[in-house]
Amino acid sequence: MDANQALDELLTGRLKPGVYQWRATPGHGAARDLGWMRRAAEQGWRPFHLEGRRAHDKDGFLRVCAEAFDLPDWFGQNWDALEDCLTDLSWAPADKGYVVLYESWAELADADQASFRTALDVFAEAVASWRDTATPMTVMLSSVGVEVAGVPRLT
Repeated sequence: MDANQALDELLTGRLKPGVYQWRATPGHGAARDLGWMRRAAEQGWRPFHLEGRRAHDKDGFLRVCAEAFDLPDWFGQNWDALEDCLTDLSWAPADKGYVVLYESWAELADADQASFRTALDVFAEAVASWRDTATPMTVMLSSVGVEVAGVPRLT
């Protein structure tokens, strides 16, 4: 299954919500042109794109999240506040669910392994909190050749 087929599986509800590695072909696929966001929105999903090139530590990751999720003013710039925001999302309504694409995650993983693992834990908690609702959440870690131990592959 290629990256676009995997996205279709998610958007049609044939894929269980979770945190996945999304293996895009280098230079191709939905992750590169951001057309995946349009496709998700057209099908009632609220897409979020996290560009991790600027996230080399906890503070950088939290700034990227604040921008990508358009977090409210009360966001406290810490892990607990991020988890609170991602399990709320009242300012970002969705009809069918939430889909997050985290690109360039290796920047954080290489520079600050502890913060990267904490970010994965926060995503897993958010996914779990939305799982049995009408608007589940899935987080996809876009990867080309690099894998994260313990995170299942979507493609």
